[in-house]
Amino acid sequence: MTPDFLFQLFLQVWLPIALLVAAGGLWVRFRHEIPAANLRVQLNRLVVDVFAPPLLFALSAQAVITWELLTVPLIVGAGILVSGAVLYLLLYRSPLGHGLKRPTRAAILLTGMFGNILFMGYPTLTFLYGDQGGSYAAFADVLAGTPLLWTLGVWIATRLGHEGSHGVSLFRTVLKLPPVWGFVLGFAVNFSGIDIDPLVRAAKFMGQATIPVMLFTLGLSIPWGDLRPCRQTMAAVAVKLAVAPLVVWALAAATLGELGDAQKAGILEVAMPTMIMAASFADRFGLDVRAAALTAGWSSVVFMFTLPVWIALLS
Repeated sequence: MTPDFLFQLFLQVWLPIALLVAAGGLWVRFRHEIPAANLRVQLNRLVVDVFAPPLLFALSAQAVITWELLTVPLIVGAGILVSGAVLYLLLYRSPLGHGLKRPTRAAILLTGMFGNILFMGYPTLTFLYGDQGGSYAAFADVLAGTPLLWTLGVWIATRLGHEGSHGVSLFRTVLKLPPVWGFVLGFAVNFSGIDIDPLVRAAKFMGQATIPVMLFTLGLSIPWGDLRPCRQTMAAVAVKLAVAPLVVWALAAATLGELGDAQKAGILEVAMPTMIMAASFADRFGLDVRAAALTAGWSSVVFMFTLPVWIALLS
C-alpha cells in the first residue's frame, strides 16, 4: 500500500465522509430552528422512500450476476450473525452487560450487528473495484443487510429490548420498504435483457443523493455534547471492526479457498462501521437512541484507522 494510494483513499473516501458528518454536527450546533432529531427522521424517510430505491434499481439492473457476486451477501450475512452472536454473549451472558437496561443492551447489540453496508460500503468499494464495487455493496445491502435488519433486527428490538412484543409484522414491514422493490425491479430488468439504459442512468443520477444525505444524517445523530464511550460501546465497536471480520475471513478462506475480489469486498463490508440508521431504528422501536448513536459515531471514527489495515491484509 503506497503513500499515493492512502492519499487517494483520503481524498475520495475519508474526506467527503468526514465533511458531511461534520456538516451534520454543525447543524446541531448552530441551526436550532429545526430540531436535529426531527430533521434526522425526515431525512431518513426521504432517503428510504425517494433516493435509495432508484440507486439500488440502477445498481442491480447493471450488475453482472455471477456466483462470485452472490458470495458477497453470503459473507456479509455471516458477518451480521457472527457479530450478533458475540455481542449477545457479551451483553446478555457476561458481566459486561450487567446494570444496563433492556433498551440500552438491545440498542448496542443491534448497532454492533448491522454495518454501514451501502452508505459507506458503496464509496469504499467503488474506489477499490470501480463500478463492480457498487454492485457488491448493493447486493450485500439488499440480499443480506436489509432482510436481516427488518426480520432478525426487529425481533431483537421487540423481544430483547422490551418485556413484551410490539406486535410488528416482519413480513409486512419488509414488503413496505421501497428500496427492496427498487432492487427487485432492477434485478428483473437485468434478467429480462430489456435495454433501458437511459432509465438506468436517470435512476443512478437520482440515487446519487442517497449517500451524502445519510452521512449528513449521521452527523445529526451523534451526541456531540457527550462523546465519552462506555465499555459496552467500545466492545461493540471492537466486535464490528475487528472480531467479526477476522472470523468471517477465516470461514471464507476455509470454505471458498482462494479469495477473489468479490469475497474480499464482502469481508470489507463486514468490517464497515455500524449502520447510519442506528439512531432512527432505535427511536422507532423505543430503544436507547443515545447508546445507538454513540456506538455508530465511535465506530465511524475508528473505521478511519481500521480500513487501511483491512485493505492491506486482504491485498
